[in-house]
Amino acid sequence: MGILYIVPTPVGNLEDMTFRAVRILKEVDVVLAEDTRTSGILLKHFDIHNHLLSHHKFNEHSTSQAIVDRLLAGQNVALISDAGTPGISDPGFFLVREAVRAGVEVQTLPGATAFVPALVSSGLPCDRFAFEGFLPQKKGRQTKLQSLVAETRTMIFYESPYRVVKTLEQFSEVFGANRQVSVCREISKIHEESVRGTLEEVIAHFKEHEPKGEIVIVLAGADEKELPKQ
Repeated sequence: MGILYIVPTPVGNLEDMTFRAVRILKEVDVVLAEDTRTSGILLKHFDIHNHLLSHHKFNEHSTSQAIVDRLLAGQNVALISDAGTPGISDPGFFLVREAVRAGVEVQTLPGATAFVPALVSSGLPCDRFAFEGFLPQKKGRQTKLQSLVAETRTMIFYESPYRVVKTLEQFSEVFGANRQVSVCREISKIHEESVRGTLEEVIAHFKEHEPKGEIVIVLAGADEKELPKQ
């Protein structure tokens, strides 16, 4: 029986690729990629000449069984996404679940994921946190935000640069303009930046300086002292 390897890839700086990740991608029988064009550039950079198959959120339900069959037949398979760790706001969970159900060994390599450096760099408590990923864009968005009003852990969100100001303004309405926040962008790249302050201050900053690049929002949790007693 083969092994399913979950292999993180850099979120920006290619130097964040691990030696083990490169070795695994060279040794497996097939590499599953979210976008074969994007991953093809990465593999070429590290001189990896392996067979790429497309595996993304639009086809993972229809292709996972065939991949599990490959694993059961003895092939080793690696799953990568466009950037970061598969399964974290990227395809991966469904395939891992099906592989586990079939008794296939799954090994996840440690490596890059955007929210960890953003959280640690934020200056906000990182001993306990709630990773929320991308919020619903329309239906269920307000309901989700309201459900987090009493959340005391630091909260982490992914957002598009085109929606970040609107999202921060919604946070201000729900959580209060004085709630502390850190907006981290372009993690591990040349123009990496963390903008910290109250929601009001950070909104003002991005209204003057157009946000660009991949965005991670790290929002302080509610102060337990200010929550209504049950």
